[in-house]
Amino acid sequence: MRLAWLIFVRGGVTDTREQSVWPHVCSVVVAVAIVAGLLLAPRPTAQAPDPSDLAEGLRLYQQKGNCQACHGWSGDGHKADNQMPDGANLRETKLNRAALVMTIKCGRLNSQMPAFDKFAYSDGRCYGKTEADLKAYATRMPDPPSTLQAREIDLIADFMMAKIVGKGPMDHTKCVEFWGSDVEACRDVPK
Repeated sequence: MRLAWLIFVRGGVTDTREQSVWPHVCSVVVAVAIVAGLLLAPRPTAQAPDPSDLAEGLRLYQQKGNCQACHGWSGDGHKADNQMPDGANLRETKLNRAALVMTIKCGRLNSQMPAFDKFAYSDGRCYGKTEADLKAYATRMPDPPSTLQAREIDLIADFMMAKIVGKGPMDHTKCVEFWGSDVEACRDVPK
């Protein structure tokens, strides 16, 4: 308390050489305040996607992107079309949202996963490659059933992150949560 009074009355704390240490005290106080503010500041939390966006993402997953043809309706790799290549089990994937968006946009090199971005290999935006570079790979990347706009890719990714990615094997409870009700597809899923 006496130190605070001296600072107030004398205009600063002095050492034996009569040099003010007030600037040093202020620097320390400001640094402590900044660190405390950073540590105590609320962290931004990821907002849950809007239910209508999830429904649109599901529609795009099933219809326009036709993802279920290779990955299955639940994303577990049990494909819906035997003539399509085997898709990855997305329920077990470790991809984060950014990697998922990149994979949908750019496909997977040297695999059967198509690029859904119309201009993916026109200018090197995907993996730094162009259409000419793709010819060096043994496996030709197929054309997608249709291309997707950036917003559509985001909707599919949000749907997949909410309902598929990292959710583990499908069971009856997860199936009902996936569809929002006990639909016919869930009746065949083990409880």
